Amino acid sequence: MSAQHIIPEDIRENVETALDYYPELKTINIEFRFKKNIKKSTMQARPTFGSFFKSRKHRNYVILISEKFKIADQEFLTRHIPNDIFIGWIGHELGHVMDYQDRNKLNLIWFGLKYLLSQNHIIEAERAADSFAVTHGMEDYILKTKDFILNHADITQSYKNRIKKYYLSPEEIMHLVEERDAN
Repeated sequence: MSAQHIIPEDIRENVETALDYYPELKTINIEFRFKKNIKKSTMQARPTFGSFFKSRKHRNYVILISEKFKIADQEFLTRHIPNDIFIGWIGHELGHVMDYQDRNKLNLIWFGLKYLLSQNHIIEAERAADSFAVTHGMEDYILKTKDFILNHADITQSYKNRIKKYYLSPEEIMHLVEERDAN
């Protein structure tokens, strides 16, 4: 998409598809990087440490992608999940970047502290990222990702419960689409 995005070659096409929904991020520095393991997540978006002290337009972000994720007792390579599901996951993470871009320095630091300390803030942040993705037209991808997780027989119930607790439900997503299309 642009020189501002560092993307591993084997996921470039899917990441660029998701980025196409976010033209505002065309000039924002974002690195997509695989990591051996991310606790409780498949992907994670965050500003780089030095970015907390920069203006919004000069911030750098990293989207970490777990190399593997577990379904029941089986491990799967994240690179091998279906394209639409991967695009939905990336679209959600880009929603976080959009949220961070709306915040000034102090607000961004406060946001990070609250995320670490408050379950309610995690819910608020994850639902906001889903909302950004839907606002940007990614509802089909987000719904497919939710369907993949919630209706996959081998995904543990505890992970499904986490998704239900922290993220928008398919019904809430459709309500946002109706609201968006009515305006």
